[in-house]
Amino acid sequence: MRYVSKTLIILVTLVFVTASLILAQAGGGQRGGRGNAAAAPDTRPFDAHDLTGYWFRDQGFRGIRGLKVSDVPEMTELGKKMFEANIPVRGRNKGEPLNGDHPGFVRAVIPALSNDPIMKCDPQGIPRLILDNEPTEWFMAPGRLIQFFQWGHIPREIWLDGRQLPSGENLDNLGDSWFGMSVGKWEGDTLVVNTVGQRDKTWLDIHGFPHSFNMRLEERYKRVSYDRIQWTFTIYDPEIYKTPWESDVKGFRRMKDEEVTFYGWKGFSGFLEGYCAETEEQEFNDRVRDPAGLGHK
Repeated sequence: MRYVSKTLIILVTLVFVTASLILAQAGGGQRGGRGNAAAAPDTRPFDAHDLTGYWFRDQGFRGIRGLKVSDVPEMTELGKKMFEANIPVRGRNKGEPLNGDHPGFVRAVIPALSNDPIMKCDPQGIPRLILDNEPTEWFMAPGRLIQFFQWGHIPREIWLDGRQLPSGENLDNLGDSWFGMSVGKWEGDTLVVNTVGQRDKTWLDIHGFPHSFNMRLEERYKRVSYDRIQWTFTIYDPEIYKTPWESDVKGFRRMKDEEVTFYGWKGFSGFLEGYCAETEEQEFNDRVRDPAGLGHK
């Protein structure tokens, strides 16, 4: 996604967050910064059923599980067709040796040749949006958990009021949507969230792996300390994948107030709103992206 100039300021301002993330993933776990030993756990008391706060995903693979062939389930014929139709920008360049990696991670092209939906400002869907390394704010409300994303200034509702997940004819009547319908329930101290009805135009991750309308996404959130949430998920989509696709263990770090406060302003509004405006995106593509990639004037 191409950000407007004010959002570039965000990236510069948050560079220390990104640097911490890179160090953490390079070391295979949480780091105390610049290769030091892992930071001491935060021992402050917490309510395991309260996920309120600003959170930043800093643990786990940016995709579903990993890069290797064994990390991706075998696809159906429909899955292969949809997969081949998606042309990503991210990953290793198309034509490079696989070296044991799944072909889905070695097919990146220049942005001008990609059909990534976010280049038209389409919403990313779930889990792709949560896999993005950008700040989020979560609110516990009566009967709901709301995840509010800086990217796109988008809220996601997870219903905790005891309603049933729609299925069958009921789901068909409700139709598809960018983020589907999410219902959660507590199993001990783990919040189990199931989502159905997502629009099949969205990709599962930045690498262009597809899904169908009938996909069911099951997520598990567990607050393990004052400043850590553990997250895993499983994709059930037999129309596209022959077996369920289980993620690696991912995690979120609770952000400090000063990490989301700039010039005295806390939160994602103002110059931190992170909207993707289709008119600005298209203007950028016409003026910069396509001429740079294709040589057009």
